[in-house]
Amino acid sequence: MTAIPQGRTRRTARATAICALAVTGVAVLGGCGGDDPDAGTNGVGKLPAEQIQTRTRAAADGAAAVRLAGAVVTSGRTYQLDMRLKEDGGTGSVTAQGATFQLLRVGEQLYLKADSDFWNHASGGDGGGDGTAGKLNGKYVKVPQTDPAYKRFSGFTDKSVLLDGLLTLHGSLATDGHHDQSGTPTIRITGDKGSGGTLDVSLQGTPYPLRLVRAGGAGALSFSDWGKDFTVTEPDQGDTVDYGKQLPTS
Repeated sequence: MTAIPQGRTRRTARATAICALAVTGVAVLGGCGGDDPDAGTNGVGKLPAEQIQTRTRAAADGAAAVRLAGAVVTSGRTYQLDMRLKEDGGTGSVTAQGATFQLLRVGEQLYLKADSDFWNHASGGDGGGDGTAGKLNGKYVKVPQTDPAYKRFSGFTDKSVLLDGLLTLHGSLATDGHHDQSGTPTIRITGDKGSGGTLDVSLQGTPYPLRLVRAGGAGALSFSDWGKDFTVTEPDQGDTVDYGKQLPTS
């Protein structure tokens, strides 16, 4: 047997180790690639659709606040919403039938703010008959809790009520692949293959819902700012009007 010089043995060992490290590095990098879309995520993408829905509902319910924006169709009427919500209040804008108004709820007190065109339209086009539209222009109008408008609009400012009514998929649930919402990877779950609605759930951090497409063409909403608190305060007295009677219903 021919002896191998010791220096050559060390060089051969180093070369072998370097090659092994290079091969291992390639394998590791390959494992971080697109082979596993759930690598580095919160892991909910590997769960059955029913469990994903349970976790995202729990995450939504447990969040201190949320912002939602998009369209909701109810009773044949389309509402464009841009609302920030938390447990004790909410604020934002609503657009319906071409008219936009602001909603503010602090505790149980609901305020509606709009321009004179809105109030003129709400009064049937006669300005309230006594110049009311002009008086209410740009003011926060207290909505009595006995007024039908209170029930109709307060739900838009109530986090629990609104999410309970929205975050529901109809029919049998299934997953529908990995997607992306504004740079955040998501897993999509569907009801009845999409006809019962679709919901994109974040794969980063807490599995919050990020986008909802409601069943039957009843609107689509995006969710953001989960857990980001904000302040709701009573408007200044000088900016507030007590309507003193039932608001216009039209």
